[in-house]
Amino acid sequence: MEDPRLIPISALQHFAFCPRQCALIHNEQIWSENFLTAQGRLLHQRVDSQDPETRKGIRMERGVSVCSEKLGLTGKLDLLEIDLKSGTPTPVEYKRGRPKIEDWDRIQLCAQALCLEKMMGVSVEQGALWYWQIRRRIQVPIESDLRERTHEVIEQVRSLLESGLTPKAEFAKKCKACSLFDQCNPQLTSSDQSRRYVETLFSQDEIEL
Repeated sequence: MEDPRLIPISALQHFAFCPRQCALIHNEQIWSENFLTAQGRLLHQRVDSQDPETRKGIRMERGVSVCSEKLGLTGKLDLLEIDLKSGTPTPVEYKRGRPKIEDWDRIQLCAQALCLEKMMGVSVEQGALWYWQIRRRIQVPIESDLRERTHEVIEQVRSLLESGLTPKAEFAKKCKACSLFDQCNPQLTSSDQSRRYVETLFSQDEIEL
């Protein structure tokens, strides 16, 4: 059984995408699947079901669990590649979509690398993101800026989960691709003026009195 104090690595990606989405999933335990998440789930199932293999001096292990009590993280790697000559590990994360300008996916990958470093006592200098839509692998250097950003997100997620609170909705273009769009209803809740309306009514009553 997982230590409840450990943060799922996936929560970092959820938070980087949208703090409210992270809270809905990990604080309120709300989840809904759409076409995009179903595709992603099937992709990961296909990856996890493959047997370990060695190819050109690289050992490939799938569905590898990682954990770091110091970082307070736990999760599972889609693929771990180990160079048999140097012993260098490389985490590989599979994504359904295409490369993003934002750092959402890179933060998740960096967190995996940080856990590997703690577990194996080695330096992980790069990881990789494989995107289904373009059928291509993107190398990701695990550099200082990305490490710093990832540590920031870890602390932000920890504070969010400990608070038990859910941030207010803020509608954006990315909301339309979110599987929790109907549950979150950002177009309605982000523009909810009911409180201001009630306050205005009370103010008018006081003036009339």
